[in-house]
Amino acid sequence: MSTDVSGMIECRPLARIYGEDDEDAVWHAGIDLFLLNIGNAYDALACLFGVRNSFGFQPLAEDRGLPHDASDGLRAEFDAWSGPPHPYGTTWITWAELAAADWDRTDASGRLRRRAVAGPGSHWAPVWDVMRTLAELHGPDHVRLVVWFV
Repeated sequence: MSTDVSGMIECRPLARIYGEDDEDAVWHAGIDLFLLNIGNAYDALACLFGVRNSFGFQPLAEDRGLPHDASDGLRAEFDAWSGPPHPYGTTWITWAELAAADWDRTDASGRLRRRAVAGPGSHWAPVWDVMRTLAELHGPDHVRLVVWFV
């Protein structure tokens, strides 16, 4: 049985201007991963999120759940999956965390590097490009990727 990733990039544009505690500094749905055509390569899912991790990667963001302050757009998309098959492995990661990650870290065998399976030159490049652009505009802590699996 295959594993498919779904999710969305979110941004909190007014947090940089007004501060994170301001009532207008809320998260907004940015772009659905479906539009960025990332596929479901299991080595990348393992390295990033710990899903199907037979590779022995130490994942960057595993099982954090849905953010409590998720945007309405993201919640609507996630709630659409409430019937079978139910989503699992829901997690999120900010651009700040991705930018600080050790992309040269390898899997348990020492043969696969994060950079090769999910780095800037991989099929995840469109996601990183969108997140990087939003982070340059709004700050790296105010851009995040939220994913779930079915």
